[in-house]
Amino acid sequence: MASKPGILTEWPWKPLGSYKHVVLAPWAMHSIYCFIGSRKSERDYAYFLIFPFLLLRMLHDQIWISLSRYRTAKRNNRIVDKAIEFDQVDRERNWDDQIVFNGLIFYIVRMLIPPSYSNLRFWRSDGVILTILVHMGPVEFLYYWFHRALHHHYLYSRYHSHHHSSIVTEPITSVIHPFAEHIVYFLLFAIPLVTTMVLKNASIASFAGYIIYVDFMNNMGHCNFEFIPMWLFTVFPPLKFLMYTPSYHSLHHTQFRTNYSLFMPIYDYIYGTIDRSSDSVYEKSLKRSGEEEEESADDVDVVHLTHLTTPESIYHLRIGFASLASKPHRYTYTLSQWYLQLLWPFTASCSVLVSWIYGRTFVSESNTLDKLKLQTWVVPRYIVQYNLPWRREAINSLIEEAILEADAKGVKVISLGLLNQGEELNRNGEIYLERQPNKLKIKVVDGSSLAAAVVVNSLPKTTAHVLLRGTVTANKVANAVASSLCQMGIKVATICKDDYEKLKLRIPVEAQHNLVLSTSYAAHKTVTMVTIL
Repeated sequence: MASKPGILTEWPWKPLGSYKHVVLAPWAMHSIYCFIGSRKSERDYAYFLIFPFLLLRMLHDQIWISLSRYRTAKRNNRIVDKAIEFDQVDRERNWDDQIVFNGLIFYIVRMLIPPSYSNLRFWRSDGVILTILVHMGPVEFLYYWFHRALHHHYLYSRYHSHHHSSIVTEPITSVIHPFAEHIVYFLLFAIPLVTTMVLKNASIASFAGYIIYVDFMNNMGHCNFEFIPMWLFTVFPPLKFLMYTPSYHSLHHTQFRTNYSLFMPIYDYIYGTIDRSSDSVYEKSLKRSGEEEEESADDVDVVHLTHLTTPESIYHLRIGFASLASKPHRYTYTLSQWYLQLLWPFTASCSVLVSWIYGRTFVSESNTLDKLKLQTWVVPRYIVQYNLPWRREAINSLIEEAILEADAKGVKVISLGLLNQGEELNRNGEIYLERQPNKLKIKVVDGSSLAAAVVVNSLPKTTAHVLLRGTVTANKVANAVASSLCQMGIKVATICKDDYEKLKLRIPVEAQHNLVLSTSYAAHKTVTMVTIL
């Protein structure tokens, strides 16, 4: 939200929440009815294709979202070396509002214009060329000055500051604006479309192609990774003035008063608003890949190795659906998430098949906590696959490869999450230490280590004796607590001989003398009792 929200800030269908897509339902059903009920020679393909085209735009945006989050999580070619804040994920989850708005306008305009203008041909070369020229001239020029006006303190505080709340940009950041801004943007981008309509050389290709071009350039410019190769500008130097890059527009979000152009930097050069560091940032971002990333030993401090749960859980990864990424995964979905049920055939077949044959873990997200850099890696396997005995060796190989890769990159700690540290799978990770004796510099821990640390650090500093009760040997936390306390020089007592014998095997030899067997509670009235359930 802008710091001082102005009029027409909110979208008209905000009260509908996740049900906002129903505003398109009557139009979509009417277009299908007219298409089916008309003779083949009288069918209006432009009207019928509006809804499929909107779905295509959503798919296009989703591909950019997933690609961008995956690339920025790996840190290759990263432009701004910061993690995306969780409030930004929440703020940008309604990125499809713009597509819903455009769809309504398309349907309304189609109903108002005469039939002679609506029955478009699929292709007209003169219309495509005219669309390109009109965009390069009036659209780019008008956008430049409108964008500069938005940075005036009056309009910026009421509207455009909402967009600039995202310093680290994502593809969907490009469409996160107040409703009033989108009205102006639609009028600007409608200029080539209206021009070709009036001159009667419009086509379905020019309409769809132009809108996809705008979406593509918007998404590309707001990626937080650079991928436009340098040789492209070397082969054709004038392209530097005709096409921006992600790093070029990223500077606008960090410097604010430079690089105002839409997609063509030429207007920044003409009016002197080009950021002088544009070239250096571009070259630096391109170099942040390959050997440079691999040789950076302190680039990642901690890796958490998790796995997929159910097939539909892939959509809750940050590289999945933006509207679900900040919500907990549930095994049942509400009516507002109907689209996940429609995707079930794809989820059950394609995603499971890919996970079955995919050969290695992948980076899901990166976060920074103070100076600590953390990454989440995902083993592309589901719970059902972990439960198959004949798949355990293959899964162990994937986990071991991830540990070795993290160790080679200089990661200090790798945490095995969920089923990756199961007793039946790999004896809580011990199997990897046995396979790589005295070779691993990395610390391999699991969730019980954190729980044990909480227990140990919650004890009074003056504690000298601890009585361990409850589920001891069958509990990983109890084993970790006993081992840690004994190594700290604290006497740990247990009243069960079986527990004593088993715990002794899991405690380093030099600390075993601190583990004692006691058969009476009375002897421990002054000790601290720790009960493990």
